[in-house]
Amino acid sequence: MTSHPKRLAILTGAGMSTESGVPDFRSQSGLWAKHDPMQTATVEALEENYDHFHDFYSSRLDRLQTLKPHSGHDIITKWQKAGIVSVIATQNVDGLHQEAGSANVAELHGNLREFKCHDCRTHASQEDFISKNGCRRCGGKLRPNIVLFGEQLPMDTWEYAMERIRESDALLVVGTSLEVAPVNQLPDIATNEKIYINDDVDTDVHFTRVIQDEAGSGLKRLSREWEL
Repeated sequence: MTSHPKRLAILTGAGMSTESGVPDFRSQSGLWAKHDPMQTATVEALEENYDHFHDFYSSRLDRLQTLKPHSGHDIITKWQKAGIVSVIATQNVDGLHQEAGSANVAELHGNLREFKCHDCRTHASQEDFISKNGCRRCGGKLRPNIVLFGEQLPMDTWEYAMERIRESDALLVVGTSLEVAPVNQLPDIATNEKIYINDDVDTDVHFTRVIQDEAGSGLKRLSREWEL
């Protein structure tokens, strides 16, 4: 047994969700191999080709309805309830951490299950988005509350994640290749132990420990070691 951190910051990426059936983005079978992100996931796509934008995100939502968290999500929730997790920061927009029971998740790229007006930012319902209704306040186009290419991350969420990572005893990075800025900068601000779980461990970031494994089994391994 090794002792567990008292303040553990966790950063998760697409590999955390693929075991639940959520497709990744950059692999040979990922979303961007089938769809040009510049045609589907930008502000320009939303404003100039809304039908295509809407079809793409409606299909992602439809698939998401059938997917559930896996054992790795449950382990992180268990750790959080045990009081050792200072932050769960995620690049994922699927809400699976919350569905597994985790709270106060820092969603760095937003949430695909939440909706707003692109023009006035008023919150909207999924039903109105799916039905392609305009904003009830201003008539503007509705969209998922996610970060599109070219948009900035939500600054309050970003700063919260940075603060918690900076003050943590350990940072655990799970299921991300750390290729996407600015999230790939977060490990640099962690000053103590850094643990990396991923099936591909080719990264320029220096970690104190690397576990080459899928998210669920890698988290199970740590949970056994920490007796949590």
